[in-house]
Amino acid sequence: MVNLHVNSRNVDLDIKPHRTLADVLRTEMGLIGVRVSCSEGECGSCTVLVDGRPCTSCLMLVNQGEGKSIVTIEGIGTPDDLDPVQEAFIEEQGFQCAFCTPGFILTAKAFLAENPNPTHDEVSVAMSGNICRCGAYPYIVRSVMRAAAKLREFA
Repeated sequence: MVNLHVNSRNVDLDIKPHRTLADVLRTEMGLIGVRVSCSEGECGSCTVLVDGRPCTSCLMLVNQGEGKSIVTIEGIGTPDDLDPVQEAFIEEQGFQCAFCTPGFILTAKAFLAENPNPTHDEVSVAMSGNICRCGAYPYIVRSVMRAAAKLREFA
């Protein structure tokens, strides 16, 4: 039995603890915003927040998530009430095919929590751990910069 705290709710799962967190979030919990692309922790598509820090869930065993707060893209906003980072990605077209977008958004949320007033170069470096195969990087950086401005407005 594995107990997880995902998107503000506790879940008990009768699963083998050696499965990856990404697999369990997708298949057992139906959180398909967790995308698995490389399965090697290189692309960032499977990024989730674990205790507020971005983690590649394809490399994390599910039992490593016990006792920690896990947030997926499904846990930060709703279609009727988007998170400011989600809004900024839409406004700046920070997505192409959108496969990588959840990982970028969660990485951006964690980054902006630590650096609410970043420079363009700081955003570029912070997002460098995620890969967009469509090449939307200029839009992604603009999206994060807009999100930073939105978050400063609300503060």
